Amino acid sequence: MKKILFVIAITASIFIINSLVRSIYDLWGKQDLITKAQDELVREKKENQDLKSKLSQAQSSKFVEEEARNKLLLIKPGEQQVIIPQDLLSSSDSAKKKDTRPNFRKWWDLFF
Repeated sequence: MKKILFVIAITASIFIINSLVRSIYDLWGKQDLITKAQDELVREKKENQDLKSKLSQAQSSKFVEEEARNKLLLIKPGEQQVIIPQDLLSSSDSAKKKDTRPNFRKWWDLFF
């Protein structure tokens, strides 16, 4: 009788220990999950702050005026718009002729 009670007590103890170990392991995994969620929360708060600052900048009159000038090609009253023809732009690029000599030739000409 004592042996049966002893075996039952050992079996119950093993079952309880197994349950406790699983609970500890689950809590440990959830702690990692909470840490990751907190890191993500901090990152999202920073992004939210950046977006709020960009929004306040975009709502300023200076930003609206700059965008109207650059993207919509609008001008203030009393200003004149200057349009440069494409052929003048391309001629300034051709004025800077590219040196196609090999590098050793450039060095040779530089020193001798």
